[in-house]
Amino acid sequence: MSDLKTTPLHATHQRLGARLVEFGGFEMPVQYDSILKEHAAVRETAGLFDVSHMGQIEIFGAKAVEAVEALLSCRVSTLGLRRVRYGLMCNRDGGVVDDVTLYRRAKDAFMLCVNASNIDKDEAWIRENILPGAEVQNDSERTGMLALQGPYAAATLAAIAGTTPGDLNRFAFDEFDCDGTNALISSTGYTGAPGFEIYLPANDTVRIFEALMAAGQQFGITPAGLGARDTLRLEAALALYGHELDDTTSPLEAGLSRFVKRKTGGFVGAEAIEARADKPDQRRLIGFKMTERGIARPEHLILKDGATIGRVTSGAPSPTLGIAIGLGYVSPEHASVGSEIAIAIRGKSVAAQVIETPFVAKVDVKQTA
Repeated sequence: MSDLKTTPLHATHQRLGARLVEFGGFEMPVQYDSILKEHAAVRETAGLFDVSHMGQIEIFGAKAVEAVEALLSCRVSTLGLRRVRYGLMCNRDGGVVDDVTLYRRAKDAFMLCVNASNIDKDEAWIRENILPGAEVQNDSERTGMLALQGPYAAATLAAIAGTTPGDLNRFAFDEFDCDGTNALISSTGYTGAPGFEIYLPANDTVRIFEALMAAGQQFGITPAGLGARDTLRLEAALALYGHELDDTTSPLEAGLSRFVKRKTGGFVGAEAIEARADKPDQRRLIGFKMTERGIARPEHLILKDGATIGRVTSGAPSPTLGIAIGLGYVSPEHASVGSEIAIAIRGKSVAAQVIETPFVAKVDVKQTA
């Protein structure tokens, strides 16, 4: 895997005995000890993820608000300073180029956090569609990123950054002195657990990772890999680009209409999204549980009375619930909670049922051990 990119923590992952795999063009840790233990740590104590493979693209200038408003599905002008909002970049056919988190750093300055596999594509798309009066800067290679997640995330972070980060409201951020390093810390995450995402200079990533691991030792913190990150986000029913989202998927069929400014539009793909909204073939994203023994995997067919009604996008055993769960797209008439369906697994039709999402409720913050 010598042709793959690495993060500043690559040597640390090797020292910790991580199993490394390719993800988004990077060599990344899928697990250290075990996915189950790392998953449980995030639900019960704290887990620390290296997410430095994610991309950071800055957009700034006198017309930055108008420029970002025209790029993203979410409303930008109403986003407060030092606040974060989820949004989508869409193509002219209404499909999703990428799903991003938008940070408003100043009146006319924004940061987009984008998916690792889409960094180059996203930058090119932004530059192609950006309005005059705004500049674009890709800071991905200069930036390290850590995700500290779990009930004891705030208590762990307080040991090296003071108590203030723990006081951040959900989807808020600020800059803090983090053990001598200036870091942007946001109350965000991709696990369904309380926690923080920490952006810092790439050269400081190893030191801050080690400082957080030392500070969280009293709470039972563990390094966590992409395997646990995936099972956690699945339990929270959070979309993953390349699975629930791609350049053919409408935000509306993915259940993301609350992140689309449908009344005002004005962003790339808005008209196409509305044109597709009421078509009878519009799919619906569902969550389901297996009611017979079996594990659904991406691309498995979803069946009703033997007929194909959709496809699985994500599936795995839920460590928290002790059952197999999944996400997938089906035709609208089969999307109701309680609908009995089946998954085609190794030539067999295995029973499943549509259920409400998220699969697992949010966990509470804890301040002391």
